Amino acid sequence: MKRVVCTALLLLMLQFLLPVLLLGGHTPVKGELPAVQGGTDAEQTVALQLEDGRVEKLHLADYLRGVVSAEMPASFELEALKAQAVAARTYWAAAGRDKHTPADICVDSGCCQAYCSPAEAAEKWGDKAEEYAGKISRAVAETDGLVALYEGKPIQAVYFSSAPGSTVDAVAVWGSAVPYLVSVASPEGEEVPNWRGEVTVTTEQFKELVTAQYPDADFSGPVNRWLSDFEWQPSGTVSRVTVGGVELTGGQVRKLLGLRSACFSVSAQGDELTFRTTGYGHGVGMSQYGANALAKQGKSFREILSWYYTGVQVERLE
Repeated sequence: MKRVVCTALLLLMLQFLLPVLLLGGHTPVKGELPAVQGGTDAEQTVALQLEDGRVEKLHLADYLRGVVSAEMPASFELEALKAQAVAARTYWAAAGRDKHTPADICVDSGCCQAYCSPAEAAEKWGDKAEEYAGKISRAVAETDGLVALYEGKPIQAVYFSSAPGSTVDAVAVWGSAVPYLVSVASPEGEEVPNWRGEVTVTTEQFKELVTAQYPDADFSGPVNRWLSDFEWQPSGTVSRVTVGGVELTGGQVRKLLGLRSACFSVSAQGDELTFRTTGYGHGVGMSQYGANALAKQGKSFREILSWYYTGVQVERLE
């Protein structure tokens, strides 16, 4: 087992160092690598803000391998991993560079994109490290330089884990319409781990959570009327709901209670409220499990991206 892990670590190190070797064998130091707008992944650099606040510069190809390793299960179909690589590259290309100055982007998935170092990836994958590292390297290499464009500009390539039958319009979640982020069918289902979830809170806990954020909420009436006037998306995702007389979005309720998605139903029994969810994530853009399901149907990464991002073109950013 130790021999397998050591071999995998060595291969991963070679994988992440190979672009440096190909650039003439010079090991780059901070501030040395030029940042450009177009071209191949080996010609680009990323200033990455780590969890401890340090900024590390690395080639875009290395960064993308780390993002795909962290954001999508390596067991997924190759075409799904390619779609993820293009989405991650596009997300980086469209990211505002002033948000984390002097860095371009951070490793917090709640803010930017998650990132996994070669050592962390090897530890996570165990005896499949060599296989998975090669698979992800191939996904990045075979989409080299490609991004998703709308009217010639990199899109907001947002993605999430799994959908409850269809994705959600951006306007329903964030309040602003985006022409390529509209609701589309998504083919995943019960095969997704924890696709259905459940959260139970006491009525007192619920009141405390809501009034802490929305002090005008009134819970003087019967418990079964605390949540009313539901508005749903076709998928079952809650667009709006009145909670204690305060109108909230489904996303606000999801965040408030830590639900896996805004596709939820609620039932009251005694002094408890139970929320049952379907899917995982904000629901906008590309569903990762949906991408894998489409790949299993024979769809290419280009078809997957066009499926979830309406009207985009997958091209190299010049």
